[in-house]
Amino acid sequence: MTLYGIPNCTTVKKARAWLADHQLDVAFHDFKKQGVDPAWLARVAAQTGWQALLNTRGTTWRKLSDAEKAAVSDEASALALMQAQSSVIKRPLLEIEGTYHLGFSEAQYQDLFD
Repeated sequence: MTLYGIPNCTTVKKARAWLADHQLDVAFHDFKKQGVDPAWLARVAAQTGWQALLNTRGTTWRKLSDAEKAAVSDEASALALMQAQSSVIKRPLLEIEGTYHLGFSEAQYQDLFD
């Protein structure tokens, strides 16, 4: 089991705390330090859909120019942006046995681990 994200993200912090509180052993992959493998990113997008994987609510997206936002029109352009700026990947991203779960809520994690 691996949790992907960036350590200073509030939602990632909540997910890590929830997992620790429930004594679940999880590896952490820091996008900023460890990068984003293009093949891995394509697999995740194939499972979740690139639209769900692209975080259009975060600061990084809001800081993009209108032209940069408009250039994201399909999976290839979205993946290229996510590869270049990992902060636009929705997080946290929890991988359990090859299945990816986007975001965090206590109810969502409770359902996953019951």
